[in-house]
Amino acid sequence: MDWEMVIGLETHAQLSTESKMFSGASTAFGAVPNAQASAVDIALPGVLPVANRGAVERALRFGLAVGGTINRRSVFARKNYFYPDLPKGYQISQYELPIVQGGSLAIFTAAGEKSIRLTRAHLEEDAGKSLHEGLGQHLHDMTGIDLNRAGTPLLEIVSEPDMRSAEEAVAYARALHALVRWIGICDGNMAEGSFRCDANVSVRPRGSGELGTRREIKNLNSFRFLQQAIEYEARWQIERLEDGGRIEQATVLFDSTTGETRTMRTKEDAHDYRYFPDPDLPPLEVSSELLGAAERQLAELGTPRARQLAYVRDYAQQGITAYDATVLTQSREFATYFDEAVRSLGGNAKLAANWITGELAGALNRDGLDIGQSPVSASELAKLLGRVLDATINAKQAKEVFREMWENGSEVDAVIEAKGLKQITDAGELEAIVEQVLAANRKSVEEYRSGKEKAFNALVGQAMKATRGKGNPAAINVLLKKKLAGGGPTSGG
Repeated sequence: MDWEMVIGLETHAQLSTESKMFSGASTAFGAVPNAQASAVDIALPGVLPVANRGAVERALRFGLAVGGTINRRSVFARKNYFYPDLPKGYQISQYELPIVQGGSLAIFTAAGEKSIRLTRAHLEEDAGKSLHEGLGQHLHDMTGIDLNRAGTPLLEIVSEPDMRSAEEAVAYARALHALVRWIGICDGNMAEGSFRCDANVSVRPRGSGELGTRREIKNLNSFRFLQQAIEYEARWQIERLEDGGRIEQATVLFDSTTGETRTMRTKEDAHDYRYFPDPDLPPLEVSSELLGAAERQLAELGTPRARQLAYVRDYAQQGITAYDATVLTQSREFATYFDEAVRSLGGNAKLAANWITGELAGALNRDGLDIGQSPVSASELAKLLGRVLDATINAKQAKEVFREMWENGSEVDAVIEAKGLKQITDAGELEAIVEQVLAANRKSVEEYRSGKEKAFNALVGQAMKATRGKGNPAAINVLLKKKLAGGGPTSGG
């Protein structure tokens, strides 16, 4: 049977406030356990929560960025469940009336562009963290509870089940990650838990209009794990169904060591949480002033999507594609680097894009650096590309120069001079070399003239070898074609 995946993501973005959702405790990462757990966070009797205005402002900015409906009146609810790192015995969240409803997010994959619908985005607090390891030898069989995260402000962003492959799910997660960072509501640090996804995965016969039974994979904190987990889970469900089994709704965990998912608990439905409005918190009323401030902030910051459309519009004739624009807007810093490179280069956006998404991105990934930590600045990269455009060096030599710049912080022209990389562009010198190559490779000449195009590449290679890689490839190509078309002593007669 031909099966189809159906995937929806629930993403928790930690909002970039200095204090928690309902208390004044710090949200700074890395403190010793329980050093940042206030009386509100640990639910001491008599304490009252107060909503964080900064968290509300960030939620509004997100809702506007995705074109969602802002509910001017939303309600905080108690989501009741027992877990050791949830001191109150319930989580303050939003259910029937979230702050944002609807909206969409554009993604780009090899199959093209697609719009993913959003169901909602709501404010809530995070739970604490259970620690099962690293507690000391005498506590090896115990679990510790760290409540520093308890009460941390989250925006939970829920998509519709619009994705049909792990590739689409990763593209959506990347696009969402880029957006929340771009508009300044979340630092996106997945290693620290600031941005994590739960993937709801089901399968169904292709063409069916009915949804299969879903299983939710919890707390995926890398794009690679997200892809691996979805692909494994979908294969598991398909095999189970084809073996005559049935899928039970459940919450599962992904083991990155084995690459497998395993059942954690039977999945609860909304009614199991016994949602009801929190009596300690009044309805959240969004004033015109607050909404207007969010609109002005977003207008100033823009969005990755707006920048993508601008790149395609402004640079389409230079060859910038929708895919290029998506990669170049993976972060505000990445886009700024590209803009500065194009400006310093005086144009040629496609050449800049190819180097930034290719050589530069590869070096960043290899060394685990962000674009802001690049040893090669945008203006320095532009100077290097300028030396390719003015034929001082060729593209292959440029990569050698780039490596030297990256590793040692060297200046472009100094590297070219020190390594003797300057191209031979003198027409007379190149013509003499081409004549020698043709005379020494009569067999390749005959093959080319008999229609074997590959022979021409062999002659180019010999000419470049004769110049020890310093010949201008374009000039050599022109000279070779001119000589080969002219007949004469190079004909082999």
